[in-house]
Amino acid sequence: MNSFNKGAISPLLSFWRGALTLAGVLLLSACSHDNSLPPFTASGYAADQGAVRVWRKDTDGEVHLLSAFSPWHTGNTSTAEYRWQGDALTLIELNIYSKTPEHVRVRFDDHGELSFMQREIDGQKQQLSSDQIALYRYRAEQVRQTSDALRQGRVVLRQGRWHSDGSVTTCEGQTVKPDLESWALAHIERRQRHSSLEVSVAWLEAPEGAQLLLVANEDFCTWQPTEKSF
Repeated sequence: MNSFNKGAISPLLSFWRGALTLAGVLLLSACSHDNSLPPFTASGYAADQGAVRVWRKDTDGEVHLLSAFSPWHTGNTSTAEYRWQGDALTLIELNIYSKTPEHVRVRFDDHGELSFMQREIDGQKQQLSSDQIALYRYRAEQVRQTSDALRQGRVVLRQGRWHSDGSVTTCEGQTVKPDLESWALAHIERRQRHSSLEVSVAWLEAPEGAQLLLVANEDFCTWQPTEKSF
């Protein structure tokens, strides 16, 4: 889950302030509405400080989201998992992967009241303040709203291994050629020249076109969620 650039340790709250900036350009595509949306989707966007990838599953009134943030330059990769029953938030689980790992878990009951909270930093358990919990809830709603817009706009995340002929074997086993701009292809090729293994790429596809999101040395497919496992 490490990003292709590792930097200094960042506090979790500050980390997500930058990670969850709404991506205005991508959200413009939300004007397109379709009631036949699939129950399991993957999307993403480019935030100010890094790339955000979002997996989502809608089943029987429950919404399950997993968001992964990878910084452009400094900072640490983090993930956030959320669950809603209808419009009621029931779970927040955050992980930041650094030299001092940080884990946050917050649960709410059917009435939206706090039922469990815990923050663990490098194995040391701590309590959360009401202000921290309020901020986590606010960020959760931001992720949900962004996911709603990207999903309606048909902004789809795709990931896989890059090959020298410009094709990609996706995590689903398909071989495709992303319709990326020349600068994006040049960036991938530069990264590939400095790697002994095929690099992984993540890109977005939408009715407006394709956009490169992330290039990394590690294999995204080893941890990417699937509809069955999510």
